[in-house]
Amino acid sequence: MRVPLFFGVLCLCGITVSTCAQVLPADQVNLLVGTAGDGQTFPATGLPFAMTQWTPQTRDGEAKCIAPYYANDTRIQGFRGSHFLSGSCTQDYGSVTVMAGSGDLKLGAEERGSSFSKKTEVLTPYRYGVTLSDYGIDAEMTGTVRAGMLRFRFQRPDQAWILVQSNSRKGEGSIRIDPVRGEISGVNPVHRLYAGAGKLAGFNGYFVVRFDRKFRTGGTWTAGRKDAGRLEQQGEEGAPGAYVFFELRADEMVQARVGTSFTSVEEARRNLDAEIPGWDFDRVVTRTREGWNEALGRVQVQGSPRESRIFYTALYHSLLVPRVFSDVSGTYPGFAGEGRIETAKGFTYYCDFSLWDTFRALHPLLTILDPDRERDMIISLIAKGDQGGFLPIYPAWNSYTSEMIGDHGVAVIGDAYVKGIRGFDIEHAYELMRKNATQVPADHQLYADGRGRRGLESYLKYGYIPLEDPVRDAFHQGEQVSRTLEYAYDDFVIGEVAGALGKTADAALFHQRAQNYRNVIDPATGFARGRHADGSWDTPFDPAGKYSYITEGLPYQYTFFVPQDMPGLIERVGGDKAFVAKLDGLFAGGYYDHGNEPSHHIAYLYNYAGAAWKTQEHVHTIMESQYSDGAAGLAGNDDCGQMSAWYVMSALGFYSVAPGTPTYEIGTPHFDDASILLAGGKRFHIHAPGAAEGKFYVHSVRLNGVLLGRSWIRHSEVIAGGELEFEMSSKPNTDWPKR
Repeated sequence: MRVPLFFGVLCLCGITVSTCAQVLPADQVNLLVGTAGDGQTFPATGLPFAMTQWTPQTRDGEAKCIAPYYANDTRIQGFRGSHFLSGSCTQDYGSVTVMAGSGDLKLGAEERGSSFSKKTEVLTPYRYGVTLSDYGIDAEMTGTVRAGMLRFRFQRPDQAWILVQSNSRKGEGSIRIDPVRGEISGVNPVHRLYAGAGKLAGFNGYFVVRFDRKFRTGGTWTAGRKDAGRLEQQGEEGAPGAYVFFELRADEMVQARVGTSFTSVEEARRNLDAEIPGWDFDRVVTRTREGWNEALGRVQVQGSPRESRIFYTALYHSLLVPRVFSDVSGTYPGFAGEGRIETAKGFTYYCDFSLWDTFRALHPLLTILDPDRERDMIISLIAKGDQGGFLPIYPAWNSYTSEMIGDHGVAVIGDAYVKGIRGFDIEHAYELMRKNATQVPADHQLYADGRGRRGLESYLKYGYIPLEDPVRDAFHQGEQVSRTLEYAYDDFVIGEVAGALGKTADAALFHQRAQNYRNVIDPATGFARGRHADGSWDTPFDPAGKYSYITEGLPYQYTFFVPQDMPGLIERVGGDKAFVAKLDGLFAGGYYDHGNEPSHHIAYLYNYAGAAWKTQEHVHTIMESQYSDGAAGLAGNDDCGQMSAWYVMSALGFYSVAPGTPTYEIGTPHFDDASILLAGGKRFHIHAPGAAEGKFYVHSVRLNGVLLGRSWIRHSEVIAGGELEFEMSSKPNTDWPKR
């Protein structure tokens, strides 16, 4: 889907909108947001959802929880083609680093690092630039989906060198200089994390680097041991690297083009030839800028420079992963590490799905903004299920991981289907969804490798996972209550799909299983609570306490994870007033934690109990307090865009509390005017005069001129296009909507 490029609005110092300068959305993105504090983002340059993202490197290696770049670091070690999961505490993999220098050759990451001035950094999604002060080199880079381009201007006439490092582990990887081709190529084996941690993932990161000038072969190195004149190097004591020299006069440039692939060096060459066939750096920048403006321009907002930066930066972070994994030819490494090469026919294959996070807001956002891409992501999940035997829980590094909990591939597939996205085999997808919910791998080694739901046998036997079942994972143990609640929700989604497919018996079965949440909500306390196999509740108990049976949160938070049956939960805890009081207690006690996903839907739950004005109040407060346009502008890990996607949807005025149902809860718009550009030239216009000046309470809502007597809106109403008009107020309307 192509849409007209949006010319955003930049309003300066009280200048009226009509006289404001026009600024494209890509130029309103601040790539530093999330690079300090807990955000774990990095300044990724290249196209949306790129296979490889290009970033300055301030920290070397591929260690867990170390992003390539941090805003407070003071030295640049090179420029990395990265596969780090944006905003996550994971590891980079299959990456390559390129660095330029002048004068004496320096090889080690710390040794070769150059100081730089933040004032020289050019940070955009389509181009990064900086001056390497120690070497007098002006460096720039840009990227496409599977390739990158760098150019270095050497300010002074000195020995010029460029090195390429395969960021492999000790004893692994290789690199090769080919003087005839004028290129450097290499291999970086990928390792798994979580289930199967440390094992080879069955595929590699491949790269090929070409230069626009003839070079003089320097040699190779590993772990500081330099071999002058050598053309090939295996990773022995450390990561292998190669270096070459150039004869230059002052202010002359060297350009490098880098192709990447997960299948072979040959495919990396094909990707490079297809995406960057020539040496026109500025042309690549222009095309990449157009790509970002098209993607970001699918949402148009009018706001202050600060609010626009926060919004478009959040949207940018929502469009980084899952990443394209297939080559231009369609080839990609088979899922689950068996060394096969598959070919994607008629779709693009994606991987790195942080599903426990992104099923909540990122994938629902894509069902609106980019349904064709979301369809390909669904087909990719189905392909993983076919190749590995079970739908993956958290597929990253093209492997099963068993990381986190739930079974939210089910939620993502079901959400897309009930919202009308087609073009994939839903009957086959349903078979895989049902298998995950009913079967444990017969081979225990496959279970240990990450296949299937954790603790499923206990869940099926008791209707909940008792504390006696330790549910051991690679990095997660216990979490019995959280798993029960999330499985019950996933079962509901399966029931919805079964009903849509006419499978009435299955629909009844899974809708009944969706009520299993009741088995871990203690009616005496009204909170989620650990339970033993004999039915007794765990003691002592404090709803604000930390327990191993709750995932990354508190019982206070997880009590509210019943998106499939909010009326039932409200009844179980004592009715509307008791439910609202419980929500009030969570916020008043400081138990809401926007830095982690279990809290993300909670502010919207007042809608279900007749207190929508409190939803508006809390959502507005969260947007104002938890997001900013500085480097520490995220409250927690961005988790592959989930934190950012929450903001994008909330700022537009609605949020998906229960993916798998084709509805969104209405909150409070953050802009006076916003539009979503949809397929077929349609536009969904959101008009909320006064929102930008702080009127966040909703007095009334009209959809296409008709008064809306409900606090939710259908997906079909959004994608049909039209007008959603808010009457905003500085005072709450406790009667909206009348029930």
